[in-house]
Amino acid sequence: MKRAKTDHPPCTVTAEYSIKLLRPAPTSDSVFLSAKVADLTDDRATVEGTLSAGGKVCATCRGIFVAVKEGHPAYHRW
Repeated sequence: MKRAKTDHPPCTVTAEYSIKLLRPAPTSDSVFLSAKVADLTDDRATVEGTLSAGGKVCATCRGIFVAVKEGHPAYHRW
């Protein structure tokens, strides 16, 4: 949004998404999800994240999200 100088995020589609389950996440404790943009180009963002509980990482994830323009079948599809 900063690079494009807009006040709203672009319409995107998920090009790739993966989750790696490392250990069970407890249901009796708080879980924490953190994510960061690992790579950014004009039309796509790669985001990586972790889910942790009790100081241990329970899962990791990685997704690639691509901005689409008007005319794309998924443009502003809810």
